[in-house]
Amino acid sequence: MWTVEIPFIDPVAAAERLAPLGALAFLDSAMHHDTLGRTSTVAASPFGRFRYRDGRASLDGRPLAGGPIAALRACLAPCRLPAGASFPGGAIGYFAYDLGQALERVDRPARRAGLTDDIALNLYDTVLAIDHEAGTCRLVATGLPETDPGRREARARARLSAFADALATPPPPRPAQPRDKLAWHSNFTRQTYEQAVEKVRDYIRAGDIYQANIAQRFTAALPPGFDPFALYQRLRETNPATFGAYLAFEGLSVASSSPERFLKLDGRHVETRPIKGTVRRVPDPEADRALGEALQANAKERAENIMIVDLLRNDLSRICEPHSVRVPTLCGLESYASVHHLVSVVTGTLREGLDALDLVAATFPGGSITGAPKLRAMDIITEIEGDAREIYCGAIGRIGFDGSLDTSIAIRTVFMDEATAVLQAGGGVTLLSEPGPEYEETLTKAARVFQAFEPVDPPQ
Repeated sequence: MWTVEIPFIDPVAAAERLAPLGALAFLDSAMHHDTLGRTSTVAASPFGRFRYRDGRASLDGRPLAGGPIAALRACLAPCRLPAGASFPGGAIGYFAYDLGQALERVDRPARRAGLTDDIALNLYDTVLAIDHEAGTCRLVATGLPETDPGRREARARARLSAFADALATPPPPRPAQPRDKLAWHSNFTRQTYEQAVEKVRDYIRAGDIYQANIAQRFTAALPPGFDPFALYQRLRETNPATFGAYLAFEGLSVASSSPERFLKLDGRHVETRPIKGTVRRVPDPEADRALGEALQANAKERAENIMIVDLLRNDLSRICEPHSVRVPTLCGLESYASVHHLVSVVTGTLREGLDALDLVAATFPGGSITGAPKLRAMDIITEIEGDAREIYCGAIGRIGFDGSLDTSIAIRTVFMDEATAVLQAGGGVTLLSEPGPEYEETLTKAARVFQAFEPVDPPQ
């Protein structure tokens, strides 16, 4: 790898300046945290584009043999690099929730809008690594896909120079944004969502499942000239999160303010951080603290969290070394801009001979946004929701050329083509759930994202 230190630059400014290079990928720790939100990554101008859709994998439009995991592994194999101290470039993008239908024997939804692929990953040879705590910015170039040593070094140095020039060039002014307020429409009414909660409770009483996550799907027509990146900037202001992301694909933009890590693989160390349990925050500090404490003491929310921890312990035990799976944090409290969450941490040691894609295949989609038992819960979700989830409750993140992995659960996430924005919000339903509060919880989760779409008065 070849690296160059550059003066510190604000991550949003860096993303704006690299965006003209094409296919911007911005993994953004908008909410800084010593470990979860220490670094941000900005990448652009990929040298390859991997896609999986309708049962077919491709690289730059050329068909690849095999299923999604095998095809992606073959795509990444020529790019393998030794482990390093920082992300050396790699595949950045998303795994849609509906990829689960290719990995497991589960039902398919009645309706799919078709806005997303099942996997969309761009291959980036040059990235900007930002360390918020140290206040440093480093450009990293691998020289891939060149393999000849001389040509590879020449490409790496040329890419470093081009990226440094782009980062030193102020971006052109952004056009004024439309002033229209969006009209959001859900595939549920309050009544039908509450009926869905009761239906899940009936399944629980019948012994089919212990819990399932049920979500509303909100859609809105976008006005001409809508700027998706301006929307992401507003989202990171209204709802900063440790796992923020903005991804630009052909005809699709993704803006996410997820608080939840799905999977991290560093060497052979595996970590997942399921969220189950949510309560809104309030301005008064004493009342806000009391709400957080009440959430931690809530029997229903703790039971829901512990059920998902057990599911994830089981998933990780399939691919981790025997007796290596641990739960260092159970039902810990984490606070974000608008909500408190109950968060647990589950860790393990990946078995020798397995890799990041084996880890994804064994655990996808995440248990915190499906239910328990997972496969039956997925079928019930499909039956009740009716619509394909697409990106929602899939995973967003990166697979390093060094074999590392870091992904978030795609919640608090909007995806947009030129005409339509889609946002989903859901919650876990158990036997102790009450339909009214469950419905209100989905609105609480969606509220800050809706707020990001509100017209903003121009500066005076």
